[in-house]
Amino acid sequence: MMALRHRAGGRRRGPGPREQCRRLALAAAILLAALLVPQTAPRAAEETYSFDLSEIEKKPWHIGGYAEVRPVRYRLNPDGAFYKLRFYNRDEGDAVNEFNGRLQLEGSYEKGAGRLYVRTNTDYRRSYSGETEKTSIYEGYGTLRPGASFKLDAGKKNLKWGKGYAWNPAAFLDRPKDPDDPELPLEGYIVLAADWIRSFDGPLKTLSFTPVLLPVYDHVNDNFGTPNRINAAAKLYLLLYDTDIDLMVLVDGSRTARAGIDFSRNVTTNFEIHGEFAWIHSYEKSWIDTSGTTRSDTYEALSALIGIRYLTAWDTTIIAEYFHSGTGYSTEEMKGFYALVARGWQAYITGGGDALLRRALLVADGTYGRLNPMRDYLYLRVVQKEPFNILYFSPAVTVMANLNDGGYTVSPEVVYTRFTNLELRLKANFLFGGPDSEFGEKQNRWRVELRAGYSF
Repeated sequence: MMALRHRAGGRRRGPGPREQCRRLALAAAILLAALLVPQTAPRAAEETYSFDLSEIEKKPWHIGGYAEVRPVRYRLNPDGAFYKLRFYNRDEGDAVNEFNGRLQLEGSYEKGAGRLYVRTNTDYRRSYSGETEKTSIYEGYGTLRPGASFKLDAGKKNLKWGKGYAWNPAAFLDRPKDPDDPELPLEGYIVLAADWIRSFDGPLKTLSFTPVLLPVYDHVNDNFGTPNRINAAAKLYLLLYDTDIDLMVLVDGSRTARAGIDFSRNVTTNFEIHGEFAWIHSYEKSWIDTSGTTRSDTYEALSALIGIRYLTAWDTTIIAEYFHSGTGYSTEEMKGFYALVARGWQAYITGGGDALLRRALLVADGTYGRLNPMRDYLYLRVVQKEPFNILYFSPAVTVMANLNDGGYTVSPEVVYTRFTNLELRLKANFLFGGPDSEFGEKQNRWRVELRAGYSF
C-alpha cells in the first residue's frame, strides 16, 4: 500500500478525485507489468514472493486404506437344500446374526522408472459357525517402465480383464466376481506380465499387447489348476473406430486352452454397450443325476455376456446384462443334486446317519454351491443419484433372475455419503424361487446388512 508523505514543517494538500484515479490506474498498470514481464533485477525484500515446491510436487510414496464394519441378519430357509446341508445337526432358530469386519491397507513407492505397490486384506467374521480371521496379500508387485510405451510387472496382481460389470467370462486369469457386490477388490495371482503400447493416426488409435506368465506350484497360485505348470496367456487391445476391443488367449496348461473377445463402445456420451465371449476347449463337467449316480462329460464350452450402461438426464444410472455360462448346470443337473440332499435328509431324520449329506457337502463346494452355478442369468441395477435434491443420498435396486428355473433376487439399498471419506450403506436381499430352483434352495430367505466404510 502506498502512503503519502508530508514534508517537515509544512502542509501539503491531498490530491483531487481525478488525480487519485490517475494514480490508481498507473499503479494497476505497473502491477500488471510486474506480473507479466520477466524480472532481471532483484526485487526489494518487501516485494519478494516465495512458495514451497514440495507442496505441489508429487510425493514418491502413498499410504492409504479402507476399514469397514458390516453386521448382517439372515432369515433362514428350513426348506432349502443348502439349509439342510449346513444346519442338519444344528438348531439355530429362524434367524442368525453375523458380524463382519474388513481392513485393507495399500501403499506404493515410485522412483524413476520403478514402482512398488502392495495391498493387504484382513477379513474378520463372527457367525453361527464360530470366529474366523484371515489376512491375505491381495496385490504386491513391482513395475518397471523404461519407456513411455513399455512396462513390466512382476508379483501378485489383479489383471482385471473383461468389460462386464457383474460377470467376466473372458477374464481367464482373474478370480470370479460376486454379482451381489461386483465392485469389491479381488485377490490377484502371482504373474509376470509385460505391456507394450503404440498410438496411431487413423481408425486404429491405440494398440497394446500384454503377454502374461502364471506359474502354478506348491504355495504359488496352487488353487488355479493342475500344479507344476507355467501358464502362458496374452491380451491384444485395440481402440478401433472408437471401440475398445480385447482379444484374449490362455494356452493349455493348468487349465484347458481358451480364447475370448470383449468390446465396449459409447454409442452416445451417456449410453454404452459392452460384451464378452469366451470359448473353453475340452471343458470337463461332473454332475449327479436324479438316481444319485455321478456322471461326467467333456465338451467345448461357450460363454457370452452382453450389456448396457445408460445415464439418464436426471442422473439415473441403469446397468443391464445377460450372461450365458457354458460351464453351468442345466435345470435337470441341479435337480439331481437337490434329490441327493433330499435323500440324505430323509435318511438322517429317520436314523440312517449323515453319510449322504456329507457326500453332498463334498460335491457342493466349488460346484453346486458356487456363485451362479447355472447357465442363464439376467442382471439389472438402477441407481438414482440424490433424488428430489436430497444431498449425499443415493438409493438403488438390483434384480438378478435365473432364466433357467424362474427364481430371482431383489436387492434394494440406500447409500449416504454426507461425511468425508465415510460411506454408509443399508442393503437388503430377498430371494424368490420354488422347489428345485437355485434361489429357492438357498439356506436364507432374506438378509439385511448395514455397511459403514471409511477410506483413509
